[in-house]
Amino acid sequence: MSHEKRRILTGITTSGTPHLGNYVGAIRPAIAASRRADAQSFYFLADYHALIKTGDPARVQQSTLEIAASWLACGLDPDTVHFYRQSDIPEIPELTWFLTCVTAKGLLNRAHAYKAAVDQNAAAGEDADAGITAGLYMYPVLMAADILIFNAHEVPVGRDQIQHIEMARDIGQRFNHLYGGDWFTLPEARIEENVATLPGTDGRKMSKSYDNTIPLWLPAKDLRKAILGIVTDSRAPGEPKDPDTSNIFAIYQAFASAEETAAMRRAFADGIAWGEAKQALFERVDAELAPMRERYEALIAEPERIEKLLLDGARRVREIGTPLLRRLRTAVGIRPLDELHGNATGAILRDRASSVASVPPHLKSYRDADGRFHFKFTDGDGTVLLESGGFVSPRDAGQYASRLVDAGDDAEAARNLVGDTSAIAVAHPDLERVLAALARLKADKLAREHAKK
Repeated sequence: MSHEKRRILTGITTSGTPHLGNYVGAIRPAIAASRRADAQSFYFLADYHALIKTGDPARVQQSTLEIAASWLACGLDPDTVHFYRQSDIPEIPELTWFLTCVTAKGLLNRAHAYKAAVDQNAAAGEDADAGITAGLYMYPVLMAADILIFNAHEVPVGRDQIQHIEMARDIGQRFNHLYGGDWFTLPEARIEENVATLPGTDGRKMSKSYDNTIPLWLPAKDLRKAILGIVTDSRAPGEPKDPDTSNIFAIYQAFASAEETAAMRRAFADGIAWGEAKQALFERVDAELAPMRERYEALIAEPERIEKLLLDGARRVREIGTPLLRRLRTAVGIRPLDELHGNATGAILRDRASSVASVPPHLKSYRDADGRFHFKFTDGDGTVLLESGGFVSPRDAGQYASRLVDAGDDAEAARNLVGDTSAIAVAHPDLERVLAALARLKADKLAREHAKK
């Protein structure tokens, strides 16, 4: 599978409240990466994954709202990236089952999270699988479906997540092999070597597990109080302090410019008081967060606005995922019965998305009175979806029509072809209807080709 731009996919689990460590280590660099001109970026709220980590429904819902508002407040632009909620894409759980049926149990037995849970049970003298859910065990397959449904090229991860990308590659490759096609792009892990890891208030890595986080959107007064509570050593004012072992300096450096960092390093050598250093840290962090905090508060107060954005994001990515899922259904044998024995033009052809009987869309080529060659694309009810301009030769017209059909399972490519005014003279105003019809035409073509094998 090939695309004009590299597809980069990032998942965000909705099981907690964002903190400073999330912002510095994940949100800020990911949003910077979303502005790459050569990339098509996908960011999704992994609420299915959250169910493995928490059994509190209210927490999952609230976390989804807080995380969506956080990323938007920090500058993620839903008009230039794909931003959606995992549970709004029904193709993902369906693909998860397809992939489950080709995934070796031995591969899942080797997953780090599962092995760690088994080892913990063994150390406690429990049964190996005590307390381990099938959700935890199948987690890698769901993650593979998240990635493969959009044929992502890259998945930015830390080193502890590399195995999941390797497993997605293994699963996708096995499906390609078993069903004899280039169905999936095999993703690559993009290792984030320079991701900042912030210390928490107790000096350990900032983590919900340690209960040492500083929530990202605390009001200024509470943010200052939290920073004043960061653990320091007993060195008095005037005594030189080592910035390289200081929690205060580590957090300051993650927010400050090179010049500010150098100045703070000199202040540490000169014996800055801890209270003064904490105040400087608060002022620097608050200066960066204050404008975004205002946007966050406005967003969190309008959940219906965020819901609309997520649903629109889901609609857009389903234009990519739905045609692929149709092809995969054909590949595994879940096909309309009137396609049996290669008969794809029977009296009843079904729209697989709605199961409503309909006439398939149709492409017709013709020569107009001007001597030029044209094609017309109509829906099953006769509605004209596209009319081409005039081509000098029938070969040119036919090649462009074929390109449209072949792009039916790639919404981005199809959209570009439909929007080419040098070739398309008339396009139906409902672009989604045009893309859906092209997707169906491609699915029908593949079904016929597959039936002949």
